[in-house]
Amino acid sequence: MKRIIIVTGASSGIGREFALQLSKTRNADEIWLIARRTEKLNLLVDELSVNGKAKAKALSLDISGKKGVSAFQKLLEKEVLEAGTEGLCIDSLINNAGFGTYGTFMETNLDRQLEMIDLNVSTLTGLCHLCVPYMNKGSLLVNVASLASFIPLGNFAVYGATKAYVLSFSIALAAEIADSGIFVSTLCPGPVDTEFAQIASNGARKKVIDGKDPAAV
Repeated sequence: MKRIIIVTGASSGIGREFALQLSKTRNADEIWLIARRTEKLNLLVDELSVNGKAKAKALSLDISGKKGVSAFQKLLEKEVLEAGTEGLCIDSLINNAGFGTYGTFMETNLDRQLEMIDLNVSTLTGLCHLCVPYMNKGSLLVNVASLASFIPLGNFAVYGATKAYVLSFSIALAAEIADSGIFVSTLCPGPVDTEFAQIASNGARKKVIDGKDPAAV
């Protein structure tokens, strides 16, 4: 049986660290690195080819919203067909892809906020639905949320709401599939030293204040 690890948002930050650490600790044949930035993915593939146990594949793919989930579904179905009678097992799914916006709700671009809901909520939900049928006892499913999951957050109103959804959904999913032996976890970090602040502020702030090292997180 072919065993794969899937990490979304793998080009930097927490996603990159998940890829680095899981490639050493999980028993898998391949690790799929999904993000839009091909150059950074290829650099990570080179690093994993030296330090990781699983064969790394860079998949430059926009998985946002229904269209993105459909693109991922086609990729997964193709892999299942190629696996044939041996079958396919998703050893680990790390739903890390996501972003935030900083500013009051009414002063933040509406299209950008809707795109955030598409990626943070719709994509994560879709990938869980597609991947769980190919997970076995001992498989790992991690949905990356935030400390913002626990309380409404001014100037991050929509971002906080998307992460509250991730936490609520993940807890319910964990209960529903508990008998399968699939381990479902929700990561809810506080400030982490990633590109989050730069993206959320449109480049105005380069780093998260007091951000923790992604490797430690």
